[in-house]
Amino acid sequence: MRIENVLICIPAFNEEKTIGRVLSEIKGVISKTNYKCRVMVYNDGSSDNTAHIAEEHGAIVFSHKRNLGLAVTFRDELREALKLNPDVIVHTDADGQYRAEGIPRLLKRIEEGYDLVLGSRFQGKIEGMPWTKRLGNMMFARVISGLIKTKLTDTTTGFRAFTRDVAEGIEIINSFTYTQEQIIKAAKQGFAICEVPVDTRKTRKSRLFSNPLQYAIKAWINILRIYRDFDPIKFFGSLGAVFVFAGVVLGALIIARILLLGGAGGTPRVILTALLIFTGIQIILFGFLADMLRK
Repeated sequence: MRIENVLICIPAFNEEKTIGRVLSEIKGVISKTNYKCRVMVYNDGSSDNTAHIAEEHGAIVFSHKRNLGLAVTFRDELREALKLNPDVIVHTDADGQYRAEGIPRLLKRIEEGYDLVLGSRFQGKIEGMPWTKRLGNMMFARVISGLIKTKLTDTTTGFRAFTRDVAEGIEIINSFTYTQEQIIKAAKQGFAICEVPVDTRKTRKSRLFSNPLQYAIKAWINILRIYRDFDPIKFFGSLGAVFVFAGVVLGALIIARILLLGGAGGTPRVILTALLIFTGIQIILFGFLADMLRK
């Protein structure tokens, strides 16, 4: 793919201490390449001078009147980005975690034919990531890799490049795991995905979660939601099959008891068997209905 226009998008919330340095670093790296780049900062309701500093450094700035969160900002960022007609969008953070020197590596893989390129922290050098977050991210990567049948090491990275087709073709609906959602939906639609190693810096504490347990619970709930939407027949079918199997096993035990002892052992057992089987069948039918509505 020939890249003519690159738009680097940066969501920012109260990042006046770092946004200037981030923009300067990006400008320095891009000046050594042949890419034609613009930078857009989406100010998510900052109460400090984030927007003003970004404008002083030549960025295109859009702002929310109040803080709406990273996932909403990402959706709005893409909407505005597409109006600027870029060939490729590069998404990075405003806190300086991701080194700008990785941008050309992301773009090179786009030129080689990939549609979504992830900057993997776990293939590069990571500064200051707590072991709990590191372990959680590795587990999420394993789950997503199994789901999309592509081995990935970092599915929560905010450092990524993707084509205009990816931006136009994928609707982000989750409010927490937009990073994983984009990957799963891109794979479902047949877009080519890969990773490149990137080095990261130690930055401030994450604002996305107050503790590792809260992060894990929210992330797993949203991964289940994505999995449900990704393949509803398999999702509901697997769940329904568990109920049907339990009902069949219990029913077999009841029949065996009748044959051996002459009685079922109580009406509640028979009722429970029927409920398990009918519930399982109903859940499976939900899967087919969800698949029809999805299409």
